[in-house]
Amino acid sequence: MEDGDSNIRRWEDLDIDILVKIFQLLDIFELTAGIAHVCSAWRMACCDPLLWKTLDLSMLKSNFIKIPLEPFVYVDGRSDRKLTRLLKISLSLSRQSIMTLIFHFNLYVSDEQLTYTAERCPKLRRLVLPAWNRIKKTGMCKAIRGWKDLESLTMPSIANPPYLLDEISNHCKNFSELKIMGPCDIYFASSLAAFLPKLKVLSLRCSMLYKDVLIVILDSLQHLEVLNISHCILMEAVPPPQHKRVVKEIDQNIRQKASRLREFITCMDDECIMCGRTRTDEGLVRWYKYEEGLWKADEVRSLAL
Repeated sequence: MEDGDSNIRRWEDLDIDILVKIFQLLDIFELTAGIAHVCSAWRMACCDPLLWKTLDLSMLKSNFIKIPLEPFVYVDGRSDRKLTRLLKISLSLSRQSIMTLIFHFNLYVSDEQLTYTAERCPKLRRLVLPAWNRIKKTGMCKAIRGWKDLESLTMPSIANPPYLLDEISNHCKNFSELKIMGPCDIYFASSLAAFLPKLKVLSLRCSMLYKDVLIVILDSLQHLEVLNISHCILMEAVPPPQHKRVVKEIDQNIRQKASRLREFITCMDDECIMCGRTRTDEGLVRWYKYEEGLWKADEVRSLAL
């Protein structure tokens, strides 16, 4: 009986590389559910950098209600604790290996959660954080200062962009890609020109965009290689009483300015479903109304999820 038992291989004797391949099939909830506590071999496998190049929390949403005052959302305490627990376990197991960090557009991260994460992800290169309601200026600045290797950011439109872009300019020397999920006004475009003149990739898809803003971007960002304005409502200011009008086609002047780009991606087709949704939502797409995961799309491959 004892001889027979001695020939049985135990799970903890499985080769670490094989364990890692198995664990790569698990989602973040399964990976953090306690398998690291089974034995020392499983914990070693759970901490392998191959499992933690990307921390994808795009399937996790906050349980929240909208409120009339800042931060305009109230997040349920249990929802907050769930995120905090998930971050603590993930960041402990990852051992500073995370290079891409993805949050859902309805996951409202707090200042404390962002700071905790930033301190434990010093090698971060890409951040997808579409919801900033609960993040203060000081919290974001502190995080950016710790991300020296940051190259790519997906963010919402914000009212005061210079503080953020200045921090990126000073601390993230390899920064090259930006996606704004919301309108980009003349103030934002001018701030990009002032603080990130060497930006290479910019996506403004599915938003309202004024023609003069587009011209500022094309004239000022001389290092820009890729510009995505797919499914945007292109507007033009006109004299009163009309004030503004929708531009149906991109004129030759803009196309000439954009001709130096490697890619100028546009779509203003009346038959396009996504263009129609942008028009219906008046240039600020309500992603929660549509298919789950649609917000992850981008015509720029490096920005798509």
